[in-house]
Amino acid sequence: MPQQFTKSTYNGICDKLSQMDADFAKVIQLYGYPSMWTRPNTFETLVHIILEQQVSLASALSALNKLRERVQEITPARILLLTDAEMRECYCSRQKTAYIRYLAEALISGQIDLEGFEQMEDAEIRAQLTALKGIGNWTVDVYLMFVLQHTDVLPIGDLAIVNAIKRLKSLPKETLKEDLVILAEQWKPYRTVASMLLWHYYLSDRKPKM
Repeated sequence: MPQQFTKSTYNGICDKLSQMDADFAKVIQLYGYPSMWTRPNTFETLVHIILEQQVSLASALSALNKLRERVQEITPARILLLTDAEMRECYCSRQKTAYIRYLAEALISGQIDLEGFEQMEDAEIRAQLTALKGIGNWTVDVYLMFVLQHTDVLPIGDLAIVNAIKRLKSLPKETLKEDLVILAEQWKPYRTVASMLLWHYYLSDRKPKM
């Protein structure tokens, strides 16, 4: 079983990271501890993550809320009853509608088992989820981090993470992702919590100064 973090261990891991990397100590000193974002292990959560692909968090949430209004409870069976037109009315693009349906069918057929993922290694979960059309590494990273709370995931496909590392470390804009992955090796085995600190820094550093 991969190592997990909990509410009781989260701030302690942040403290360990601040001892491993002085820049994280500065982030905590300036902005406090990051929130521990979590999501339930449900079909709805994975639908939400698919909706978040390459759009703002606000527009993804608005599509999710529209789906909730339409079906009350977002389950695979209820989603599969919706027509293309009804999905469009819920702000779901044609592509994302297809991805959500593939996921619903995979759950109904037993091709994937969300509860079973709670006992699996990252690589096996990644292999099963990325076999579904429309689910790539970023979606799996977010699922492993927020849903299963695995401690050592680096979502290098996330633009905010990439920009936060460059800004925090004063790196040139043209620094390659591969170099950032090497730099992040120093945060093992806590790269998920390091990412939470990076998002926290990215969001807090952008707020207008009073």
